[in-house]
Amino acid sequence: MQGKLKLSLCAALLGGSAWAAPAHYPSSYQNLETAAAKEGKLIIYSATDSAIARPLLKDFQSLYPAVKVEYHDMNTTEIYNRFISENAANSASADLVWSSAMDLQVKLVNDGYAASYASPETPNLPKWAHYQQQAYATTYEPVAIVYNKRLLKPEEIPQTRADLIRILKANPSRFKGKVTTYDIERSGVGFNFLTQDYRYSQQGVWDLVRALGRSGVKLQTSTGAMMERISSGENLIGYNILGSYAFAKAKKDPSIGYVYPKDYTQVASRLAIVSKKAKNPNAARLWLDYLLSKRGQDILANQADLFSLRADVAGPATLSALNQQLGSSIKPIQIGPGLLVYLDQAKRLDFMRNWQQALKN
Repeated sequence: MQGKLKLSLCAALLGGSAWAAPAHYPSSYQNLETAAAKEGKLIIYSATDSAIARPLLKDFQSLYPAVKVEYHDMNTTEIYNRFISENAANSASADLVWSSAMDLQVKLVNDGYAASYASPETPNLPKWAHYQQQAYATTYEPVAIVYNKRLLKPEEIPQTRADLIRILKANPSRFKGKVTTYDIERSGVGFNFLTQDYRYSQQGVWDLVRALGRSGVKLQTSTGAMMERISSGENLIGYNILGSYAFAKAKKDPSIGYVYPKDYTQVASRLAIVSKKAKNPNAARLWLDYLLSKRGQDILANQADLFSLRADVAGPATLSALNQQLGSSIKPIQIGPGLLVYLDQAKRLDFMRNWQQALKN
C-alpha cells in the first residue's frame, strides 16, 4: 500500500503518469524525478535544429509534463559565447548545453562550467562517450560531402578530398560560386571539423582550402543554410556537412545526395553538459539520461535521424550500421583534452591566418 502511495505521489508531481525508469536505474532515481518536477522547468541551449529535435522533445514532455522545456536553437559559436557571458554576469542561462562543437564543449568542462554527474546510462555507452562524467556524447554522426543530384554529373561526384580538389580544378567556371562550407571564423563546429582534418593531412587541408577559395566558396554558419542552397541549386557541392542532416533531408528531397569520403570519414558527436550553475539541475540530468537511454536513442536514431551511439539500437542511423558501412575509413573525433589544442589563442590565430591566406590563394 505504501509503495502504491509513493508511486501515485510521484505521478502527481510529474503531472501525469511517471515513466517506468529502466531496471538498472537505482531506486533513488525517483527522488531525481520528483525534484525535477518541483523545479518545473528546463532551459536547453542547443545546436540541434528545433525541427529535428521535436520528436525527442515531444516524447520527453509526454513522460514529464510537469517539466516545461525552453529550447533555444542557436549556432555553436553563439551558444558558447552566450553561455559564458551569462555565467560571468550571474544572469539566467542554460541548465544544459547540447552542441556539436565538441572542442568548445570540452573547453567548458576544462574551464569549470560543467557539473559532474554519473548517469545511470554510463554502462550502456561506449567507453569513449563521456569525459570526466561532465561531457556526454549523445550521437555518432558522420561528416559528409553533400551535392545536388539533379545538377551534378556522376563523374563530378567526389568520393574523396583529392577528388573534390581535382573536380574543382578541372572546371573552374562551372563551380565558380557553387561550392559551400562552414565559415570557421563564425562556426564552432566548422572550426572543429577543419582542425580535425588538419590532424590527418596538414598539406592536404590547405590544398583543399585553396581549391575552395579559387572556386569562390560560399561560407555559411549553419548546416541548414548550406543544405537549402544545395537543394535549390544555388550551390552544387558542400564540404564537411553533418551527414545526419543530409541523411534526413535526402529521404524527403530527391535533389540531395551525399558521400562519406572514402579517404576518411570523420564522425562527430553532440556533447551534452549540465551547467554547474543550473537553476534546474535535476531537470537537466533527467533530459541527459533520457537522451542516453535506449528509448531516447531509438527516437534519436529512427525519428530524428541523428545516429545513435548505443550498440542495442537498431536501424540505418546507428553506430553499428555506420561502422559496418564504412569500416576502417571511419575516424571518430576523440573526446578529451586533445580537442583543446587549436583553442589555444596563439594556435587559433595562426590557424585562422593560414585559412584566410589559403582562401585568398
